[in-house]
Amino acid sequence: MIKKILFIIFLAILAIILFFNPNFKTITAGVAVLLFGMGMLEEGFKVFTKGPLQSILKKSTDKLYKSITAGAVVTALIQSSSLVSVITISFISAGLLSLSGGLGLIFGANIGSTATAWLVAGFGLKIDISALAMPMIIFGLIFTLQKNDNLRGTGNVLAGLGFFFLGIYFMKEGFDVFSTQINLTAYAVSGFKGVILYTGIGIIITVVLQSSAASLVLVLTALAAGQIEYENALALAIGANVGTTITAVLGAIKSNVAGKRLAGAHLFFNVITGVVALILIYPLAKLVNYISAFIHIAETDYTLKLALFHTIFNIIGVVIMVPFIKKLELLLLKLFKEKVSDDIIKPIYLNEAILKFPSTLISSLLKESKDLYKNTIFEIVAHSLNIHRNAITSDEKIKKIVKNSNEQMNVDIDQLYYNKVKYIYGQIINFATKGQENLKFTNAQNKQLSQIKVANRIMVKIIKDTKDLTKNIAIFSNSDNEHIQKEYNKFRKKVVKVLRVIYLFRTNEEKEEHYQQLLKLKKSAKIAVNTDNKSINKLIRKNLITIDMASSLVNDNVNVNELVRNLIQVAELLYSEKDAILENENN
Repeated sequence: MIKKILFIIFLAILAIILFFNPNFKTITAGVAVLLFGMGMLEEGFKVFTKGPLQSILKKSTDKLYKSITAGAVVTALIQSSSLVSVITISFISAGLLSLSGGLGLIFGANIGSTATAWLVAGFGLKIDISALAMPMIIFGLIFTLQKNDNLRGTGNVLAGLGFFFLGIYFMKEGFDVFSTQINLTAYAVSGFKGVILYTGIGIIITVVLQSSAASLVLVLTALAAGQIEYENALALAIGANVGTTITAVLGAIKSNVAGKRLAGAHLFFNVITGVVALILIYPLAKLVNYISAFIHIAETDYTLKLALFHTIFNIIGVVIMVPFIKKLELLLLKLFKEKVSDDIIKPIYLNEAILKFPSTLISSLLKESKDLYKNTIFEIVAHSLNIHRNAITSDEKIKKIVKNSNEQMNVDIDQLYYNKVKYIYGQIINFATKGQENLKFTNAQNKQLSQIKVANRIMVKIIKDTKDLTKNIAIFSNSDNEHIQKEYNKFRKKVVKVLRVIYLFRTNEEKEEHYQQLLKLKKSAKIAVNTDNKSINKLIRKNLITIDMASSLVNDNVNVNELVRNLIQVAELLYSEKDAILENENN
């Protein structure tokens, strides 16, 4: 209710300002066009989040420096820290990303977001960008009318950039006209009092615009038109950084626990960075002057200096926060706890007592991980193939098992993941993080702990691969087309064979023999991605399957072989060096 009232008041004030000062229309129109362009940019890049963008972010979080770099580079390229945040939240919620990896991405995104200031100051305010904006909008809108998702995404990106540049042009023109009537520098406030005042104004502007990037562009265009003093502009930039956290916090109120934790991290980072920047604003301004002279930025080029200042204090914020990232992670886990319903399976071996010694922690984490793997993951994969677990662990021939297992089990993988995996996985990562924070491990123990965490992340990936496969198995394993049915039964046989060998590897005394079998199956799965496609191509050439069937087969061929490799890799991580770390500790 309060939010609606404030929105109405804001609209009324804006209407009054526009009525009494028509010249202000150009500036506000520029802001509106720029915000619209940023929205289109984000929508455009969303199309590509299922491909390389997700892959880059997911594979760049095993080391903190890599996650910070990935967050910075991706945000700088796509000009949307909010999209990086959305992807990060979804990865953490799905268990594909640890909280510390997500924090690295968010910290990096803060550095990457400074690219907007450099783009505007170094390019947008130096040339007539309206000449570039119009063709971008025209071609972009043409692409958005196409049916292909990639073309539509490209169109949104092009049009978004066009509107972004057009917004800058309108804002610049508006301030130039505005300056002939009113000189806003007459209201400049010098000294630390002015720093505090303009920081507050920067916060308010960002909360209203719901975008720190838009606020910064507004400040840069006003600075270029000589409508604000350089010192006050520095304070406005600090305020914009702090103000964006309020937007994140408001957005996280209805978010899941992962969203709340990241919003909390965002708040901690930006407030601490803002306070440090405020305290050191004059020394930082001198540092900017020194660096500007060194890299040949003109003494009076205040827009580029502001972009440099914005980058420096965000980098300082990351440098300050990195040593405390583990403590911040533990604090966020403590502040924002996930509610656990009675339907959710809870850990068997994890409790506070195991955190006393490295050996008890590693032993418990290993037992919990093995239990999750041999029971839950085994069940989800088997049932998604419409096959009972006891059939896999029996001596019955695999060909016969698959042939006799055609009844649909209608597995709800999302529900199984939520009830049986998500909470346990979260607790395993949580206890491992606590142990790393409070206990001293040997190098061998650290390696084992790392293997346990990797194994659990791969188990979550296995569930995703299985989910992608299940739908088509349900459709095609009982299809009237005998060729597609045969191909999907081949997939089922391949996975069942791997599950059986893994079962024997876990339970049989002849471990080495079964381990060698697993290595052969793993190598075979790697080769099969390409060789199996040849048989699919043959079916297409002979018109034995439809194009849609072929598309599903090609995709699922990759999924199945990836699933096989992941299942074997977890078995290697959890079972191939049984109790090696505990033995090492005792010697």
